[in-house]
This record gives sequence, structure tokens and C-alpha cells, in this order.
Amino acid sequence: MQVFGLLAVAVVAESIWETIKMMGRNGQLNWDRIGALMVGLLIALGTGADIFQVLDIPFRIPYIGMVLTGLMISRGANFIHDLFIALKIGNEFKAAQKAKIEERK
Repeated sequence: MQVFGLLAVAVVAESIWETIKMMGRNGQLNWDRIGALMVGLLIALGTGADIFQVLDIPFRIPYIGMVLTGLMISRGANFIHDLFIALKIGNEFKAAQKAKIEERK
């Protein structure tokens, strides 16, 4: 896995954990978050949406990418937009690093 892939996985892992933590606060279940989570999972699994495929990070276990994408979708459009901006910056860094390597050849 390339450095960008590792960075992307770290960003996504943190966002997924934060999403899971939102389901229960102060010992009580947050039914709104659970409902949003179920809708996000349904949409991702129903459409085959997989952010990891987009990032060229394959999973060995089928459907894991879609399930994790569904968790992120449950956070809403603003969150996904911010995530794509963060990943775009990483992608630009990756392209710059690749260009430097090519110049040295």
C-alpha cells in the first residue's frame, strides 16, 4: 500500500469510529444516528458504493468496503464533501511526489 493509501485508510478509520461512537451517548442509544446508519448502509449496499474502490484500496473480504462506506454516508453530504476534500489534498500530494520521482529519473 502506498503512503497515500495508508493516509486515506487512517482518515476513513477515524471517521468510521467517530460515526459508531455517535450511536450511543451517556449510556443511551441515539435512535436518529442508528436510523441514519441503517439508511447509509442500505444505500451503499444497494448501489454498490465503495469509497475504497474509488481510492484503489481493495478489500480481501467482499462487502467490507460497502459497509464502511455506508457508515460514512450516514454522516451526510457535508461530511462526505469534507472527506473528499481531505483525500483530494492527499491525492495532490501523491501526484507531486510522483512528479518529483519522475524528474529524478
